[in-house]
Amino acid sequence: MNPLRAELVLLISAVGFLTRLPMSRGVSWEEGRMLRASRYFAAVGALIGLAGGLVWWLAGQVAPAGIAAGLGLAAMMLLTGALHEDGLADCADGLGGGQSGEGALEIMRDSRVGTYGALALILSVGLRWAALAALAPIWGVLALAISGGIGRAMMVPATALVGYARAEGLGRSVAAGGAGPVDLLVALGTALVLAVIGGWPGLVALALALAVTGGFLFFLTRRIGGYTGDGLGAMAQLGEITVIVVLAGAWS
Repeated sequence: MNPLRAELVLLISAVGFLTRLPMSRGVSWEEGRMLRASRYFAAVGALIGLAGGLVWWLAGQVAPAGIAAGLGLAAMMLLTGALHEDGLADCADGLGGGQSGEGALEIMRDSRVGTYGALALILSVGLRWAALAALAPIWGVLALAISGGIGRAMMVPATALVGYARAEGLGRSVAAGGAGPVDLLVALGTALVLAVIGGWPGLVALALALAVTGGFLFFLTRRIGGYTGDGLGAMAQLGEITVIVVLAGAWS
């Protein structure tokens, strides 16, 4: 396989993993591919944000900002299957209700949403909704793209810094050996480009997102011995929330 086609396959794999689009059909399974595909998580996240931004901008032509913001976020969750929201809720329930690492992991396996998970979802959607509704159209679209990209980029360093906490699970597909130097460089480089596009607020938002997700990863490792697929989803959400709140504060 030539290098260009190989990179295209990785991009398709990243889209298929992070969204519900049937992009990966016809692409044969290969051990470790999703790990390498993580280099494109930030780029795919930015495209997801742009898609939500387009819906928000179109809805804003005929509806109040609050309603338009809700529709934009709903479009993003439909596109991704609420993958990261689910991870955030499971993490909140497990870490909030589990008395031990094993107990936390067991609760995370439960598909039912508890009190901690429900509160985490309310705060996640509520903060992003309020931040988006406070922005003018062009700034809102830009904020969704930047926050979507940076948020998903935050998952990549975790796989390189710590090990996977379970012997199986969705996150296992990006766990074997951790992200490599090229994967980290591309993912974080894309996040940096997005931050630069946002000016000094974007750079501040990136720094804070790294601090918040780094702190969460440290806490997660202390509690359960590593990361999980739910943990990666929670990190994506925490990074995304941090960025869009900072941008809203600077641009509104």
